[in-house]
Amino acid sequence: MRIDAHQHFWNYDSERFDWINDDMAALRRNFLPEDLYPILQASQIDGCIAVQAEEHLRETAFLLELSEDHPWILGVVGWAKLAQDNLDEVLDQWSNHSKLLGFREVLQSKEPEYMLRKEFIRGIHKLGKRGFTYDLLTYPNQLPAALQLVDACPNQFFVIDHLSKPDIKAGDWKAWKKSLQPFSERELVYAKVSGLVTEADWKKWRPADLFPYLEIALELFGPKRLLFGSDWPVCQVAGQYKEVLGVIESFADQLSAHEKEALFGGTAQEFYKI
Repeated sequence: MRIDAHQHFWNYDSERFDWINDDMAALRRNFLPEDLYPILQASQIDGCIAVQAEEHLRETAFLLELSEDHPWILGVVGWAKLAQDNLDEVLDQWSNHSKLLGFREVLQSKEPEYMLRKEFIRGIHKLGKRGFTYDLLTYPNQLPAALQLVDACPNQFFVIDHLSKPDIKAGDWKAWKKSLQPFSERELVYAKVSGLVTEADWKKWRPADLFPYLEIALELFGPKRLLFGSDWPVCQVAGQYKEVLGVIESFADQLSAHEKEALFGGTAQEFYKI
């Protein structure tokens, strides 16, 4: 099974999605399953994981409703404020939703210390006890704090979204690799090869610009701990779905058939327990 392990849906609202700035004007419209499904079919992708794009409980409910109506939406990474005192009650309301696989907060917009608060770490532990994964959305400068979080939750499955957004446009990889490397030594930490085109020059990027970062990810995590994700529709500010997929497929030509199966679906099935 070929899986896109990272994409988004939304009914656009300028206030709720204020992170979509003027440079991303192409994203200022609705993106729904009927928009994505033909693309997945054309790309021979069997299913996807819908990841939160808004920090609100209604986002989790919205994505779960879509997943119920569309079987090819294999799972949902929802949103909940992990530090809240009533987190157990919030999680209880979704206890019967088998497609709720994990959670994510937009940590990239917060100070590194945010994820090291005892209330936040307590929330991560509660996710783990219920079998939920956690998607880490960070910038490279937040990786040291993220590593402390991972070490404080040794039994939790984490996945690093977008390889922590290295500055591909500037060609900066040495400090990023140094900060990313320790995560590869934690066996419950995985990484998504997703969202890379939006960290490159949107108008001038070439596949060769992304390959060094993909090589490092492969070196550190191996194909059995890497998940392909398109980051659709956000990727469209820099490239169409087929271009994003094409880069990863071209890079993966060096892999064996079994390793390709892991990168393009097997690892996602294992990590998210699909």
